[in-house]
Amino acid sequence: MLRAILWDVDGTLAETERDGHLPAFNRAFAALELPWRWSESRYGELLQVSGGRERLQHDLAMQPAAPADPAERAALIDRIHRLKNEFYAGIVGAGSLPLRGGVSPLMQDCRDAGISMGIATTTSEANVAALLGRQLGPQWRSSFRSVVCAEQAPRKKPDPQVYLRSLALLGLPPAQVLAIEDAPAGAAAARAAGIAALVVRSFYFPDGALPDVIAVGASLGSAADWSPAPQAAPAARIDLSQLQRWHARWRQQAAHPGGAG
Repeated sequence: MLRAILWDVDGTLAETERDGHLPAFNRAFAALELPWRWSESRYGELLQVSGGRERLQHDLAMQPAAPADPAERAALIDRIHRLKNEFYAGIVGAGSLPLRGGVSPLMQDCRDAGISMGIATTTSEANVAALLGRQLGPQWRSSFRSVVCAEQAPRKKPDPQVYLRSLALLGLPPAQVLAIEDAPAGAAAARAAGIAALVVRSFYFPDGALPDVIAVGASLGSAADWSPAPQAAPAARIDLSQLQRWHARWRQQAAHPGGAG
């Protein structure tokens, strides 16, 4: 039985990478009068590195104008990242980052059915609070039985730390939990913790191999373009009952790997 859903944040709940973090980084560079700007395509490349601070470290290592001294470079990264988070909060506060299609209805399905929800992300708690406080209101935490962010799980996905800590807070076995992710690293983190993963492709992760996920599609707001195909009409959204069907099928196949699909 499916008893809990764990939500990733960046790219899954909202298109935060393209519409939030990228412009916030560039505003931080400009505010500090630094000679760098990340294009949309360059940021897509940097997303292969998990974590905003880690992306800065990776990029500055290749920038001739970056401080050569490790301590100076680390201090600059701290300043950029701190300012970037302030700009990100401003972008969210202005209402520029709506939840992706189908997210709010699916959350309501879970509330109505008594299915627990959690947040499992390696972005900062401040960034999560900024987004969900705007979209769900100041009492957003009351919707979630567990909230695990970078502060509680510093090892980035695909390391399973964030999911293992979420399971401990939920007090549930992995077989009763489903993770909703947008990227291969997130799906791999969930699977390493023994949790089934569903992937909703985002702007920066529109394709790529996703072995051993229960389903993959373009939007929770539409039943079109999903694999396996849902049992709903093409115009319908992905609802909780569909997640339960996919999850049950995945559990059956996991229990009988040699059986018919």
